[in-house]
Amino acid sequence: YQSSGTKSLIRAARAAAIRHVTVIGGGLMGAGIAQVAAATGHTVVLVDTSEDILKKSATGIEGSLTRIAKKKFADKPEAGQEFVQKVLKNISTSTDAASAVRTTDLVVEAIVENLKTKQELFSALDKVAPDRTIFVSNTSSLPIADIASSTARLDRFGGLHFFNPVPMMKLVEVIKTSQTSQETFDTLVDFSKALGKHPVLCKDTPGFIVNRLLVPYLMEAIRLHERGHGSKEDIDMAMKLGAGYPMGPFELLDYVGLDTSKFIMDGWNEMEPENPLFAPSPLLNKLVAEGKFGKKTGEGFYKHK
Repeated sequence: YQSSGTKSLIRAARAAAIRHVTVIGGGLMGAGIAQVAAATGHTVVLVDTSEDILKKSATGIEGSLTRIAKKKFADKPEAGQEFVQKVLKNISTSTDAASAVRTTDLVVEAIVENLKTKQELFSALDKVAPDRTIFVSNTSSLPIADIASSTARLDRFGGLHFFNPVPMMKLVEVIKTSQTSQETFDTLVDFSKALGKHPVLCKDTPGFIVNRLLVPYLMEAIRLHERGHGSKEDIDMAMKLGAGYPMGPFELLDYVGLDTSKFIMDGWNEMEPENPLFAPSPLLNKLVAEGKFGKKTGEGFYKHK
């Protein structure tokens, strides 16, 4: 039996086990994860292949922190500026992933959703990172065990799936494969809490919890519309007013990106071709083929200014 005091000491020790974080991928998710880790006192190295991407990431992080500071320190602009500078001091950038992981406690990968690319990255990093270093992927749809198989640290490999925008969204799905050690999992849960997030335990199954429920729901909305059983506008309004959802399915699809939703569904359909929930949608395929990905391209199911 452990007293609550002993348990909190163990938790504190585990949280302290992760002080230095290396985030691979300077896109929206990677930059968001780097920002949140730096804002909670972690030393962060943000890695990408190009200096241009890293400059954009740094600008985005500074802009995001400035917006947070304006709200947090509304009456004290000087304290707000101090907060921004303090967090930025915790972040450095690099184009050399191998050297960035040589002394790190945790590697968080947030690169393109391509299994082979992720495996190649982790295989290379596995050779240079310390044995104690924990590896995690921020994948939203690929099996963690498949990514981990390219390394020799299956017990120190898990998933941390953050949600966009990372600074605002409280949830983190913590994924435990059949090989992830309990110690690794507990450390990842405590790290998530140290970031001010709410962790939920997930098994290494397609889509974990959120996307496993969300993506089939979005696809069902498209099929409903394809059958002529409801207009996009009516389906969106029905789910907002009837189910209390902040966005309707078509609004959400345009926000997430139609290409992203198609990519996830295609992958699952390949894994389980007989599952009707994972069946492809002709309308979604057509829009993606036309380059209509949603908000990011100016048009998806709706037109965006």
